[in-house]
Amino acid sequence: MEERKIPIRSKKCNLTLKVIPGHFATRNSHINYYMDITTIKVRQSEAKTAAACLVHDYNHDIVIDTIVCLDGTEVLGAFLAERLTDSGFYTRNLHHTIYIITPEVDQFGQLFFRKNLEPMLKEKNVILLMSSVTTGITIKQSMECISFYGGHLQGISSIFSTIDHYQGLPIYSIFTKSDIPDYHTYSRHDCPYCQKNIPVEALVNGYGYSKLPTN
Repeated sequence: MEERKIPIRSKKCNLTLKVIPGHFATRNSHINYYMDITTIKVRQSEAKTAAACLVHDYNHDIVIDTIVCLDGTEVLGAFLAERLTDSGFYTRNLHHTIYIITPEVDQFGQLFFRKNLEPMLKEKNVILLMSSVTTGITIKQSMECISFYGGHLQGISSIFSTIDHYQGLPIYSIFTKSDIPDYHTYSRHDCPYCQKNIPVEALVNGYGYSKLPTN
């Protein structure tokens, strides 16, 4: 897989997304490109650049108290919080700084927060930070979780997204489907690769990929 990587330059900032063509399965769909966004999430210089890029999309009128991080985006979330604070975004937190938290996932795939984190969501203004958005199913699940704990979702940020809105909220991303025009996502039942008996090469999610054995 690694030898098939294609670099895609961002139109918004000095970042490169590495993509791999093939047949891959996520939890919710099948896709024809795997997005390797590892270094953007965990390398200091790239995460800092990504945070600066994402901040520009937000209107200074909104209040931001908490960033909920999915898919291992905590490093990026910390830089985003720092950049938001330095840019003058208002927070209602008494200490005048932004919380950065991550939900856990139970055995049924439901997101939840421990008791000690609940005050960081109740009546707080929240940004949801993700590595990638394809179908919107994870956003729906996250919105329900944040609402359950009393949070108010103010925005959604992602490194890559195929959609620009979800239930009236804009999705701000560094890379979009316009950067990869032939990117497609399919339901398991409608996947043309499966219909042609082309095997799934790897299971992928926001953390990375796991190659499947070949016969």
